[in-house]
Amino acid sequence: MSDKVTITDRRPATVPAAETPGLSGLLTLAVCVVVVAGLYLGRTVLIPITLAVLLSFLLAPVVHLLRRIHLGRVPSVLIAVVLALGIIIAVGGLIGTQLAGLVQDVPRYATTIQSKVDTVQSFALTRMNLVMRRLGQPLGQTDVPRPPQGGTPAGGAGQKPMQVEVRQPDATPIEIAERVIGPVVAPLSTTAIVLIVAIFVLLQREDLRDRLIRLFGSSDLHRTTVAMNDAARRLSRYFLTQLGINAAFGVIIGTGLLLIGVPSPLLWGVLGMLLRFVPYIGAPLAAILPLALAAAVDPGWSMVLWTAGLFLMTEAIMGQVVEPMLYGHSTGLSPFSVVVSATFWTWLWGPIGLILSTPLTLCLVVLGRHVERLEFLEVILGDRPALTPVESFYQRMLAGDPDEARDQAEVLLRDRPLSSYYDEVALKGLQLAANDSARGVLTEAQLDRIKHSIQSLIDDLDEHDDDEPRGKDAAEAAATSPSRGEQDIPKHPAPGKLSEDALPDSWQGRAPVLCIAGRGPLDEMAASLLAQLLHKNGLKARVLPHEAVSRTRIATLDGDGVAMVCLCYLELAGTPSHLRYLLRRLRQRLPTVRLLVGLWPEEQAILADDRLRTAVGADIYTSSLREAVEACLEAARAEASAVAA
Repeated sequence: MSDKVTITDRRPATVPAAETPGLSGLLTLAVCVVVVAGLYLGRTVLIPITLAVLLSFLLAPVVHLLRRIHLGRVPSVLIAVVLALGIIIAVGGLIGTQLAGLVQDVPRYATTIQSKVDTVQSFALTRMNLVMRRLGQPLGQTDVPRPPQGGTPAGGAGQKPMQVEVRQPDATPIEIAERVIGPVVAPLSTTAIVLIVAIFVLLQREDLRDRLIRLFGSSDLHRTTVAMNDAARRLSRYFLTQLGINAAFGVIIGTGLLLIGVPSPLLWGVLGMLLRFVPYIGAPLAAILPLALAAAVDPGWSMVLWTAGLFLMTEAIMGQVVEPMLYGHSTGLSPFSVVVSATFWTWLWGPIGLILSTPLTLCLVVLGRHVERLEFLEVILGDRPALTPVESFYQRMLAGDPDEARDQAEVLLRDRPLSSYYDEVALKGLQLAANDSARGVLTEAQLDRIKHSIQSLIDDLDEHDDDEPRGKDAAEAAATSPSRGEQDIPKHPAPGKLSEDALPDSWQGRAPVLCIAGRGPLDEMAASLLAQLLHKNGLKARVLPHEAVSRTRIATLDGDGVAMVCLCYLELAGTPSHLRYLLRRLRQRLPTVRLLVGLWPEEQAILADDRLRTAVGADIYTSSLREAVEACLEAARAEASAVAA
């Protein structure tokens, strides 16, 4: 039967699996282009609707409060909207009054600015003259061609040019009305649309929620409800908290500028409150005009310095003290995405887009978190790490950059012992490398680079003890909010240490524990991790490669002072026959030594199959470095107790 689809066959042809991601990506790109074009072309309608929806998030707590005092839905919504309208009118009137007073003093400010410019120019010219004199010619003494003597101007001498005066006809009443009312109509109409839409959104909030659920996710009510609740919670918390912080910022700026003597301080306070909705760059933008005005008012520079200090101190306190206490260090957006979104929304919707950029981008991040096709939005715009700590560890090892891996380790070790970091990050990163090696995607050079990087990291972390964090590290860990990737890493308590005096004689040799690597290319690195942890917990250990216990070299194995042997495997491919024969050779060579097998992938079948473990013949099986250390410590304690008895 032919695989080709004929014209008469109306059944849809199956798309190969390899082509599905490409078609899905093209479809997503096409949808994004259409959405951006619609946002730009429909900005006249979409801006008021967006403002109304966001205003409803602000007014929803007020409506809820009024409903709790037994007011009906309609009166509660109307009172909340009238309150918002009163605030908007008051702020608009304040801005208009301040601007009118500022415009009247512009000529006087221009004179001050011109004098300062002249001062700066004279200073610059003086400095340039000194430089030019040293070079041989003062600045300003250049050869300028002179006009010819006795010449007459073209067109005849003594002719006086004719004066022409152009007069505009007097404006009609309709034209005067257009000039006066025209600039006011657009803001008033936009405000009216915003308030009307906000009223209907607040009145029909539950109905709109149900319709959105039916539209976007009636087949998956759980995911849709979680997404909508997440968006509502984030936006409400962001708006209410940020509104309070920005209002306090505006009050402090306005009061400070009033005391400093900068004209129209209330205007700059309101402007600072509005622009500070744009993170990172809002406060510097709000400071530009007050600084320019301070330079225009004051003949000196003291007012400029005081104004700059006011903005710097206020923004530092708000950003580094107040905001972390109220809603944490992050809004859920990366700094890069904040700057890019501010640029993007300003290009689409102008100044309104600049103010709305952060809440709109938050909505996109929430969509990316809960809609699979839009996941790229969360990756690009969100503040979650693009790679998990395990993936980042492996990537740094693969790149041969142990320094960055050490920086990550230093952060994680603030609130966990060394064994926990090795188990949950380093060992799992080595498992990723071992899997890639088994698939044949790693070259010998890359394997050597990973080994060298791991060994460098082990040497760098040798200064850390395998203890629970105390003192300064514990205080820093408690004061610092972990990133979302760090929160997903489990924490395990440190194993109990043994002092040298508590060890029996058989465990006090040069290296009572042998850590023998498995057959994998990176098993020796896992054995090195285990040896370091054993040393941190009071047991001396040494690492041997797998070749040291091969059939040809097992007879030369030095077993003096050895009390326990630990075999380390990142992977146990195929049947464990070779492991059984290896343990048999070790039993023959070291008959009194206990044998431990560390199989770090927890999903290994031998760890859950009692018959298979009995057939292999090891004394102890562990699935983590911490378990291996505790098993060795327990064996030493048991032997010490037996000797004491």
